[in-house]
Amino acid sequence: MASWSPSPFPLLAGLLSFLLLCRPLAASATPSSGIHHSLIRKPSSPEIPVFREAPAFRNGEACSSSPSNATIHVAMTLDANYLRGTMAAVLSILQHSTCPENFEFHFLFTRLEPEVLSSINSTFPYLRFRVYRFDSNRVRGKISKSIRQALDQPLNYARIYLADLIPTNVRRVVYLDSDLVVVDDIADLWHVDLEGKVLAAPEYCHANFTKYFTELFWSDPVLPRTFDGRRPCYFNTGVMVVDVEKWRQGRYTQKVEEWMAVQKQKRIYHLGSLPPFLLVLAGNIKAVDHRWNQHGLGGDNLEGKCRALHPGPISLLHWSGKGKPWLRLDSRKPCTVDHLWAPYDLYRSSKHSLEE
Repeated sequence: MASWSPSPFPLLAGLLSFLLLCRPLAASATPSSGIHHSLIRKPSSPEIPVFREAPAFRNGEACSSSPSNATIHVAMTLDANYLRGTMAAVLSILQHSTCPENFEFHFLFTRLEPEVLSSINSTFPYLRFRVYRFDSNRVRGKISKSIRQALDQPLNYARIYLADLIPTNVRRVVYLDSDLVVVDDIADLWHVDLEGKVLAAPEYCHANFTKYFTELFWSDPVLPRTFDGRRPCYFNTGVMVVDVEKWRQGRYTQKVEEWMAVQKQKRIYHLGSLPPFLLVLAGNIKAVDHRWNQHGLGGDNLEGKCRALHPGPISLLHWSGKGKPWLRLDSRKPCTVDHLWAPYDLYRSSKHSLEE
């Protein structure tokens, strides 16, 4: 687990990056069982990046001899525009895991180009994963225009329908955005005690919660009463542990959809899929340590200006906001924190790679 305290930033940021690379890693050896597809070829589309093959990681001696009984399920969306981020995120998870063969990934997509599937197979030949098509018609007419176009994409709403897409025998899942890297063993997050809650995530009760909703919402005589009996706090939906079984039983997808319908009638928020999550769950989740989502590294949603790390321990770095590290690095105008993402970049033509 890395840590950060206020100091001269460039020097310590570089030191943090070095330390993250030098921490003990699972060794490369016997391949784990995985889902292999009959068609494996290098991407031919000029829009799909070409990636180097990642090392194969194996379980440590302390891991269960039967990975199926200790499977850690991780769900992510799969989009050609964010594929470079997804590859880096997957590598970071495996690299810092004690039991990398115990992972099964669940990728959600709206339109899956064959080249994207080929890239996953060739980059992670031993990865256990499944892919699921999210029908964008499920949110047709339910999405309201937000402050940033990327937030309006149907795939951004797929997390709401996660419980409907993955197999019913999956009872718990860690949902992760594609613009992050993990620098600790995510099994520690996976094993968090939910204490009967449907969802666990870092809470930020110091944040101004009122800003996530419009004046029209707060001035309504009925709508704000949804928070009665709760102490609502902001949480970021890019890092969540979800009790999928409890989500289904509690009909949480329908509850979120009900608020999306209200939004279509009244402009009660501006931020895509996040506010309806807050309306349903804020103040009623299991709070986990802030180290599991050092978020906001992509800056704000309008300009994406550089931001520094928050003080404290770090287990996960998250470039939420407009600025994405791979784009800023390629533009040769990176923020200092972007150099912490670069070591996980498997992009074949990248000058910011593990091999440097």
